[in-house]
Order: sequence, then structure tokens, then C-alpha cells
Amino acid sequence: MSPLPGVAVRCVDVQQTFSVDGEDVHALSGIQLAVDARERIAVFGPSGSGKSTLLALLAGLRRPSSGSVWIGDTEVSSLSERQLLRLRSGDVGIVVQNPSRTVLPYGTVEDNILFAQRAVRRERQGALPKPSDLLAELGLAALIRQRAAALSGGEQQRVAVAVALACAPRLLLADEPTSQLDGHSRDLIVELLVRAGRVVGATQVVVTHDPVVADACDRRVTLSEGRVVDGGRRERWAQG
Repeated sequence: MSPLPGVAVRCVDVQQTFSVDGEDVHALSGIQLAVDARERIAVFGPSGSGKSTLLALLAGLRRPSSGSVWIGDTEVSSLSERQLLRLRSGDVGIVVQNPSRTVLPYGTVEDNILFAQRAVRRERQGALPKPSDLLAELGLAALIRQRAAALSGGEQQRVAVAVALACAPRLLLADEPTSQLDGHSRDLIVELLVRAGRVVGATQVVVTHDPVVADACDRRVTLSEGRVVDGGRRERWAQG
């Protein structure tokens, strides 16, 4: 398969506030972030720093309290629910911590790829990779006939990455994709994400606590108390 161009990502003065027991909690405070097309960044920081909230905003699973989130020329924060669903079923792939949330246990790996591709709008169907081709290029060809429930946890997470890539997304979002894995399985996921960048061409935003995962990315963005404290390329905002 020929990699599609990735897509640039921007957050412009993004604020996210939640009400907890009548008190406002600022999960994100004035986030300024720019990610180049096909760049792979690691979002790093302690628990509670706002990493998963940022990822949810990029996926259109939450709307910012103020500010704007852009994927390419599309302001995600202004889309309708129907438009957001279309975005997530085609242009954005998501990998979560627990593969059981996205992998159908009693289907084969091939079934899982085909099921994910069913959600893609008709005009893009012809551009989608065949499951056998995608899995071969990701180094997972040996798993194609295996039932997902029979796979190890590490194998299931690798399949979850393949499922997220099944629709040839231009943006791949991963939330702690190695947090439940041993060191060997973690290294295989890191290798898979690097390979995915070459095969699919998607821009990648990877939330992680793991410095090994972060070191495999092009750039590390560090959050602390809901703010970007390093790596957000804030000089761009000063330049306008």
C-alpha cells in the first residue's frame, strides 16, 4: 500500500475545564501545540497532567471549553456529532490501553480488520488496504487466521494497532499503548508504530509514561498541570 500524506495538528489556546463537586477543575490551561504532517510525537508527563484529556480533544471525543483544535484544515471542535463520527471512522485511528475495548475476541485478526473498514464512507472504500497486505507490511501476517481471543496480551495490542490503521487514517492517536505490557511486548509495539509511520504515513500522537516509547518518537511534548512546558514548538505562536 502507498502511504497517504499525514496531516498537521494544531491546538490553539485550548482550555478544558470540568466541574467536580461544584468546583472548576482546569484539566488543560492554554494549550498551544503544533504537530507536523507525518511527525510522531510522544506526549509525556505525570498522571493528572492532562495527557489523556488532550488526546480525547484531538479525537473529537470531547469539546474544549475554549480555544480550537485543528486536524489539517478542519476545526474539530466545531464539527457536529455526525461529522465527528465520520472523522473517527476514516481520518483518525485510535489505540487505547486495553485492546479488549477495540478488538473483537471471537473474530479472526482478518475479521477485525474487515469489520473496522466497514465504517469507512463509500468513496474511500477503494483506497483501503487488503487485510493480508496491511498485516504483511506491519509484520503481522502470521496472525491473520488467528482468533483474537487466542492471542497473548501483547499480540492483541499489536492487532489493536493494525485495526486502528485499517482505515488508512491520516492521524493515529495512541493512549498508553504499552502500559500493560512486558518489556519485550513493549518493544514490539514501539517497532510496530515506527513501521506504521513508513507504511501508512499517518501523523502519530502517542501518550505515554514510558521513556523508551518517547525516545522512539521524533519529538517529546511534556505536559505539567495542564500546560505544555516543553516541546510544543511555542515559538510558532510567537511568530503568529
